[in-house]
Amino acid sequence: MTTRKVPAAASAAANLSAVLVAALIFLASPVWAADATVKIDNFTFDPPRLTVKAGATVTWYNEDDIPHTVAATGKQFRSKALDTDGKFSFTFTTPGSYEYFCSLHPHMTGVIVVEAATGSTQ
Repeated sequence: MTTRKVPAAASAAANLSAVLVAALIFLASPVWAADATVKIDNFTFDPPRLTVKAGATVTWYNEDDIPHTVAATGKQFRSKALDTDGKFSFTFTTPGSYEYFCSLHPHMTGVIVVEAATGSTQ
């Protein structure tokens, strides 16, 4: 039986090729958007402006001692009245800018900016 040795340069090139292929597969895969939270307290949404990737779910938590709502000005989403410790979630699938307000206290406003997810064709 004859044993054949592969030159070190050929072995290194094969390893590099495997790493490059794995990197390309990873980069071409969809990236899941990170979820985010908005705190409702003292008649404010915090943060008042939030940027997320398409596919992210934003959850609003009412930490105030009175009820509040979360209502999109474009009517894409609307919560019921959220009592203290109440929460409302919405998943943003389409890139764009979504202004919202509290229908009980219209001076309370916020904006969610949704960017295309990495690798998305949107």
